[in-house]
Amino acid sequence: MCLCDAPDRLTDVQQRLALFDLDGTLVDRQAAYTDAVTSLCRDHALGISAEQWLLARFADRATMNDFKELRAVFVLEVSAADLWQEYVDLMAAAVTCRPEVLEGLARLRAAAWTIGVITNGAGDIQRAKLAGTGLADLVDGVAASGDLEIRKPDRRLFELGATRCGVSLADGGWMVGDNPTGDVGGGHQAGLRTIWLRGRPWPDGLPAAHHVVNDVTDAITILLAETE
Repeated sequence: MCLCDAPDRLTDVQQRLALFDLDGTLVDRQAAYTDAVTSLCRDHALGISAEQWLLARFADRATMNDFKELRAVFVLEVSAADLWQEYVDLMAAAVTCRPEVLEGLARLRAAAWTIGVITNGAGDIQRAKLAGTGLADLVDGVAASGDLEIRKPDRRLFELGATRCGVSLADGGWMVGDNPTGDVGGGHQAGLRTIWLRGRPWPDGLPAAHHVVNDVTDAITILLAETE
């Protein structure tokens, strides 16, 4: 695997568009979903078996269908819709975004960058996370996979994100995320330059990211340097 850190400066024809992944990039989903599941099980007097079932099911993402199955497996009277909304509210309350990340995005906006979020997940829960962390005030547009029932690395999700930011994907930009295939591979397919947050295994044959960093704040620093 070859991961490069090539100095790729902006040119006059390339817009200042920065698209970010949400979970694992801008926010800490791992701790939040664990806390949310624990609270949900406590509120409904569900035992350890139900909690472990939910933690396993939600390790990657959660959907309404998971709660339909939960009701059937554990014979619950409360509706799947009510359980889902409760989980959405719990996640919004539990998820966090570090102050230095919020400050970095504010600096990007001050430098005339357009900021979007491209995320796999149901639109209501992803937007609840953005609102709960204060990120909603710092982004120009959001595209969640549930909006179109497509997921990264599908180019159409990136196109939707750019459109919702009021710009054209054809004019270029950047994608920042922790998922090699979804964020870096998808960003490449969308014609974007990419910044990868280390962590997940890198698949064989995937083209290198333009930059590799340990933290999203490092990615923001790279973007800001592009405009100096």
